[in-house]
Amino acid sequence: MKKTLQKLSELVMFKHSIFSLPFIFIAMIVASGGWFGWKLFFLGLIEAISARNFAMGVNRYLDRDIDRLNPRTKNRPSVDGSISTTTMLLFILINGIIFIVGAYFINDLAFKLSFPILIILGGYSLFKRFSSLAHIVLGLSLGLAPIAGVVAVKGEVTLWSIYLAIGVMFWVAGFDLLYSLQDMEFDKKHNLYSIPSRFGAKATMVISRVFHILTIIFWTLFIYSAKLGFWAKLALIFSILMLSYEHYIVNRDFKKIDRAFFTVNGYLGIMFLILIILEKI
Repeated sequence: MKKTLQKLSELVMFKHSIFSLPFIFIAMIVASGGWFGWKLFFLGLIEAISARNFAMGVNRYLDRDIDRLNPRTKNRPSVDGSISTTTMLLFILINGIIFIVGAYFINDLAFKLSFPILIILGGYSLFKRFSSLAHIVLGLSLGLAPIAGVVAVKGEVTLWSIYLAIGVMFWVAGFDLLYSLQDMEFDKKHNLYSIPSRFGAKATMVISRVFHILTIIFWTLFIYSAKLGFWAKLALIFSILMLSYEHYIVNRDFKKIDRAFFTVNGYLGIMFLILIILEKI
């Protein structure tokens, strides 16, 4: 059982939950004007983790044929046989049920939205087979986190949460473009519709920059729409610096894509959350 749990954690790359978790809590803090209570904290945590586990489980299950051929991914548990397809399907089902049940205990709107959200989360893997919009769909999947956060607290979707969500969508799509540069040649060979395989590395870098400029624009709209102050504006400045640094290191050396993807974006999300906490203390 311990070995299976370790392999499942490796399968869904559990540590990458750091990208979506800060923004669901950012939305909950802003929506409540501060601390939103232990009940919503634990339910929010459960919802964020189960949603991501569901999405990654579906991705790994559907992408087995692709991952088996890619030298970068051929050792994933979904491919090397260390986790059976039955276990993966059970994992997906359990996390989907946990997400729906958790939403039921939050409020009526959260429960109603849980079903279409799961469809969106599971749809990402299909898009790369026929559309370059896969990067945007991935961004949308994580961009749903702040929407879920404000729905949990207020039972409605606010304008500022939409701005925050769109910013997250472009943030994720932008760094996913950089990450997908690693598979550019593989995607070309196997006719996958990633932006790097269709438009090349230089165009991908430009599109990623545009996406991250849009990120800053929408996060600025979020801050002013939610009437946030100094600490939130400091979070925006910090985000600009981190995204600029991300593009700097990738532009200098593609071998540092992992560093840009995990380290820089991980720090960005955590610091954004910390500064919003300071804003609302």
